[in-house]
Amino acid sequence: MVGEDGGTPIRVAFADGWELFRGDLRGVLGQQPDIELLPGSHDTASVAREVAAQEPRVLVLDIGKPGRETLEALATLRARVPSTQIVVLSSEREATSAKAVLQAGAAAFVARESIERDLPAAVRSAAAGERYVSPRVERELRAGRRTRGSDGLTPRELEVLGLIAHGHTSVEIADELRLSPRTVETHRARIHKKLGLSTRAELVRYSLARGLLRG
Repeated sequence: MVGEDGGTPIRVAFADGWELFRGDLRGVLGQQPDIELLPGSHDTASVAREVAAQEPRVLVLDIGKPGRETLEALATLRARVPSTQIVVLSSEREATSAKAVLQAGAAAFVARESIERDLPAAVRSAAAGERYVSPRVERELRAGRRTRGSDGLTPRELEVLGLIAHGHTSVEIADELRLSPRTVETHRARIHKKLGLSTRAELVRYSLARGLLRG
């Protein structure tokens, strides 16, 4: 097998305990001409042994919800197979989870909800030695880095604020962020209270001053 550019394909192994989900992974990655899928592991306990034997360039590892034990296991695995880049799949889509996973040694973080769109790109980026985070989560990471200390607003509130400043309604924001309209309204109320601002025009001026919105 050769990659779509005529080079050697990216050898990818994966570990996931859910047979149905493994089928989804095969369906997404198996269609890529530059990716060669290796037999998957049924659990993460034996993955280090199988990775050492197969020597894939990338390991796709589903860890569900990142917790202390899974993060420690990830760090240990990264140390044992340093030549294999790890792409983490997670049911979480919060910036804090992505940050913890990357700090533990993963090259990429992909939210399960977006594997069809993001996983092939994450695998290619990891194989090239580059970091990849699902775009929705990456935006939240950037917002947190850019505006730490911005009057006590959380990364989610900053994300909502940016969309408000761009003229989106609560319903549109809810659809964009996959939240309920009621949750968006709660965020809006907290934003107004924390900033001491009452109108959208004031929010726009605040966003421009903070560099959250381009004029």
